[in-house]
Amino acid sequence: MTDIATRLIGSSGERIVFLHGLMGRGKNFTSIAKALEPDYSSLLVDLPNHGDSDWTDEFSYIDMADSVAATIAEVTDPDDLPVHLVGHSLGGKVAMILALRYPELINRLVIVDIAPTAGGSLGVFEHLLSSLAELDLDQIESRTAADEALQEKIPEATIRGFLLQNLRTTSAGYAWQPNLTLLYESLPDIGDFPDTEEAAFDGSVLWIAGEESDYVSREDLPLMRSLFPRTTLLTVKGSGHWVHSEKPQTFVSAVQTFFARG
Repeated sequence: MTDIATRLIGSSGERIVFLHGLMGRGKNFTSIAKALEPDYSSLLVDLPNHGDSDWTDEFSYIDMADSVAATIAEVTDPDDLPVHLVGHSLGGKVAMILALRYPELINRLVIVDIAPTAGGSLGVFEHLLSSLAELDLDQIESRTAADEALQEKIPEATIRGFLLQNLRTTSAGYAWQPNLTLLYESLPDIGDFPDTEEAAFDGSVLWIAGEESDYVSREDLPLMRSLFPRTTLLTVKGSGHWVHSEKPQTFVSAVQTFFARG
């Protein structure tokens, strides 16, 4: 089982587990977790091949879900089970599979801007990851230099900042902390969705979509509800794919309202 790095924020209230998206890390949800204190404590997870978690030889949603489920069970007091689970993008697919395979661990589920579909468009991520892979780290002497080198291909400063959080200094110079080569080569698998063998999760599910994102549409609702019958879809106006960072107050309010229901 892959070793998973976690960080706990808060010491009271019901437990929420957060799963980040591609090229993210658990700490991306730090401000959200702090906004949810003291009513909730939050376990921030680094998914395999990201952050401080182990790298793997292959990409597998099933293996990722199994590893995260084992970690949740291991680090969570039995009194805090089942947990609420929040997953964004790639982490949203992991969260879906986890809830379908280990429903006893999950109370309520929040999926952020991703659908349980195969063959989804990952064009933006193919561009972003290829831009990172083409960066000659041997010629990079500072994070500022890396930022400047990426400006032409990735003009959005916030996206560059998000990606460059993964650049680390080593004894041999700069290196990417995530398993960039595997993730880039696995983009077709990341855009896919595994066969769930007619499994269904009967807990309450909140699906949060960004109005300006094309990762979730109302056409996906029948499939969502075949796997997650108790699904509510919320579209956040003015938001793109990274809803929790683009509209944090709206996101926190939606999550609080959803988890507070009886």
